[in-house]
Amino acid sequence: MTVIVRDFRPSDAEAWTEARRASVPWMVATPEQVVHDLAHAHPDRHYRLLLAEEDGEIIATAQAGIAHESPEPGQGFFTPQTLPGRTNRGAGSLLLRTAEEHLAEAGATVLYAWVIDNPESLEFARRRGYLPSRSAHFQHLDLAGGTLPPRQQLPAGVELRPGSDFADDPRPLFDADAEVTADEPGDITSELDDYEDWLTSTWRHPAFDQGLTSVVLVDGKVAAFSAATTDGLRTYLSGMTGTLREFRGRGLAKLAKNDSLHRARAAGYTDAYTSNDTGNGPMLAVNQWFGYQVCATEVRHVRTLP
Repeated sequence: MTVIVRDFRPSDAEAWTEARRASVPWMVATPEQVVHDLAHAHPDRHYRLLLAEEDGEIIATAQAGIAHESPEPGQGFFTPQTLPGRTNRGAGSLLLRTAEEHLAEAGATVLYAWVIDNPESLEFARRRGYLPSRSAHFQHLDLAGGTLPPRQQLPAGVELRPGSDFADDPRPLFDADAEVTADEPGDITSELDDYEDWLTSTWRHPAFDQGLTSVVLVDGKVAAFSAATTDGLRTYLSGMTGTLREFRGRGLAKLAKNDSLHRARAAGYTDAYTSNDTGNGPMLAVNQWFGYQVCATEVRHVRTLP
């Protein structure tokens, strides 16, 4: 059996989505999303989608690009996923080699890759010169069969609104996202400063659910939010939950996330996922309070190109 690596084509969208859902079920994946991401990627991102085929069947996928929103140039990212039971066929090595060549040509000097925390995947990364860095827990919440904390009474001056209420002018949500993103822990720092790109890559993204995104206002000003992405079927993923600096320590992010989860369940979503850095004790505790349980762990690996 022969394994080949090639670029994604729009006609691959359904098969790509099925492979991704089987490989990483804790991530939202839709055909519309993958086509949108490739078609609307910022040119400085040098975004490329790769897939590995064995006798015409997709057995592994990969996303590669440059972290163009980082103030530090030359930071590349590579995210491979191989179908369970289809490892040890050479697909991962071929994908990695192709991605590394592409990113080096695009100006990358450092490469980051998320690796599932199991012995086989970790050893694959180690043999190819990637060193472990930070890690993240993915967590699952059974929206259909579990229970959610009851809704809380809003403090004076506090208002909850869906993100769709900002459809005419989402700029306040962009400003909030930019501040929270700048403070998020990670290997690659990001600075959101391109409003038009944010409108395309986030606000109008097919998986972003404006209606299930919850926004907390304090005296009319955006103070916290919980962004929602969905597959339109059963899976709900918290895209980002955060509080602006001047409003932290008041439980507003928890308020926003609880509101979004209640409305997601009412809309028929059955499985909720979220992720946190393993060192982010406060947010892990918050998600445990909601009833989330760790379902997978990924380890960020890094390699400096010669």
